[in-house]
Amino acid sequence: MKNKIIPYNPELKALARQLRKHSTLPEVLLWQHIKQRAYGVQFNRQVPMLNYIVDFYCHEIGLAIEIDGDCHEHRFIYDAKRQAELEAYSVTFLRFSNDAIKKNMFSVLLVIEVKVGELRD
Repeated sequence: MKNKIIPYNPELKALARQLRKHSTLPEVLLWQHIKQRAYGVQFNRQVPMLNYIVDFYCHEIGLAIEIDGDCHEHRFIYDAKRQAELEAYSVTFLRFSNDAIKKNMFSVLLVIEVKVGELRD
């Protein structure tokens, strides 16, 4: 299932482009650490999948990374539904809060490194 192309709504391409141009600070901070095959795999930003856009995605190992800001506290049911639909396509999720990215980057990167290692084996 790795490297499987997941269908997406083509209308999301323009929105994904806009989201890449207007990244949040936590997205920029994390991107600085995971871009350019930093963990031996290639991540992309703001990737359309089904009817959603994930913050970061690695096609090679099927790993999505989501950064949850304050607005996600009120969208738990939506986020759970969205994640379940994508997990049906064998996507693995890691979720981090804005605060975790800003205040505890070392731990976030360690979790990503371990998960990438697990999925590559």
